[in-house]
Amino acid sequence: MNETECFPMASAPAAHLQPTAVPALTSSLAALALVACGGGGGGSVADPGTNSSGGAGSTGPAPLSAAQASRFLSQAAIGHSKADITALAASSIDTWLSNQFAMARPQKFWDFLVANGFNAATNSNTTSGMDPMVWSQLMSSTDVLRQRVGLALLDQWVVSVDGLSGNWRAFTMAAYLDVLWDNAFGNYRDLMEAVSTSVGMGLYLSFLGSVKANPATGSIPDENYARELMQLFTIGLYQLNMDGSLVMSGGSPVPTYTQADVSQHARVWTGYTYATADSTTPDRLQMPMIVTASKHESGASSFLDISVPADADPAIARKLTLDGLFNHANVPPFVSRQLIQHLVTSNPSAAYISRVAQVFANNGSGVRGDMKAVIRAVLTDAEARDDTQISSLTFGKLREPVVRLTQWARAFGVTSPTNAWPFGNTASSANRLGEGVGHSPSVFNWFRPGYTPPGTAIASSGLVAPEFQVTSEPSLIAYVNYMQSVIANGAGEAKADYTALSAIAGDSLALLNELNLVLAANQISAATLTQMKTALDTIATGSSAGLNNRIVAALVLVMASPEYLVLR
Repeated sequence: MNETECFPMASAPAAHLQPTAVPALTSSLAALALVACGGGGGGSVADPGTNSSGGAGSTGPAPLSAAQASRFLSQAAIGHSKADITALAASSIDTWLSNQFAMARPQKFWDFLVANGFNAATNSNTTSGMDPMVWSQLMSSTDVLRQRVGLALLDQWVVSVDGLSGNWRAFTMAAYLDVLWDNAFGNYRDLMEAVSTSVGMGLYLSFLGSVKANPATGSIPDENYARELMQLFTIGLYQLNMDGSLVMSGGSPVPTYTQADVSQHARVWTGYTYATADSTTPDRLQMPMIVTASKHESGASSFLDISVPADADPAIARKLTLDGLFNHANVPPFVSRQLIQHLVTSNPSAAYISRVAQVFANNGSGVRGDMKAVIRAVLTDAEARDDTQISSLTFGKLREPVVRLTQWARAFGVTSPTNAWPFGNTASSANRLGEGVGHSPSVFNWFRPGYTPPGTAIASSGLVAPEFQVTSEPSLIAYVNYMQSVIANGAGEAKADYTALSAIAGDSLALLNELNLVLAANQISAATLTQMKTALDTIATGSSAGLNNRIVAALVLVMASPEYLVLR
């Protein structure tokens, strides 16, 4: 079943596309699409024999077409416009990546909060500014690759503002997001260090305030961070080969660690606290945590192949621990697979994972964990750039809900004149996106990398589709209705500019072709476009209001179609 077969658009009467009925129609289409697809058609294993001989770094000698440029930007950027497509097609992927890697951050999350007065004492016990600072970056910052990679890192190294304690929580989150975004193009080992000393992670996984064991009371160190640092952030639950496959013994996967390892590891993360006791300003939340020696475990610790001697300085204990984890054989395939899943395809081939993991292990100059090299390998790999994957039913991923919103915002120049960015928390699955940046319900993110929608062809094939964990008929209906609202009206003062579309909206097919290129890299089929055109032609365009109604309807239909929702 292909995406066109999954989208029974012709079953809806064209008259339903009158502007007043757009939400009802598109909601029905979204629900029907999910049912017809049995849980979706994206996120499957790529044929390892398809155009993979080039390996990591292969972009091909030919200039990029507009569709190829749009497809690449859909994987690499947090959003893009027609002008961005044109500029990339006139340049090259290599040049684009080099420019993005060299780009300084125009503004940090923390600086946004300060610049907009959220450090006023009245905000001490609120999360005011949290959502505007996020949308400001994702929708308007020029470092679009960093924004996309930063979001991918947050999906793995999860901290949620809703799980934080203490005051100045928006600033705690800002400082933490700056850690991820600042280190997105650095070295993975430096990222591990920065996260491990950040107040945000210390609060979220509760090792800020953890103290050494007390035999008299039976208390033991907090184990949260020790466990998740291994399970979610570095090595995973089971030993991996370089291609991401499981190391097996006696027919069972080999665990990477035991509970005893967790208990020993937790001793390293004792004594951590704020750098200063002053909570009258948010400043201490940006400072790395310090260690109170009297509360730190001074005895020896041994876990995995890591040994921390007795009476080791806490900084040395941390270094030995993070170095040991960083150099674990699982880290290259574990991290590489998740980056591929977030950016390109849910089920990369073993060869694809192996090629990227080899770059993680050695960037070609003997450096391990070079994120620029790894990101370049992910995005330029022959499997990622192979245009034949567009027609394959065994490649791709469901677009993450918040990325759909940011793609629309960037495609059509959404601005917020007063920096209010009033999109708010989009986490509700009843009337919004079902996902909110920085609002994850747990450390396991909105969706897990190994999630499989039960009772689907994806499940029966032994594949995964992570983003389907936040996808259901009700959530799709909510998504389409929410997008119809923001497409038509914006969010408060944050509105799109459809001037360029107005010039072509009198011709439904020209309008659809433009949206197909910009939003879907020309991957919506001619048959689907014809059905959309028939519906759009029922909307009169004799006035500016009519033109706008047609534009809104076209955008909603395109962004509700499975051929758009599945990124290939």
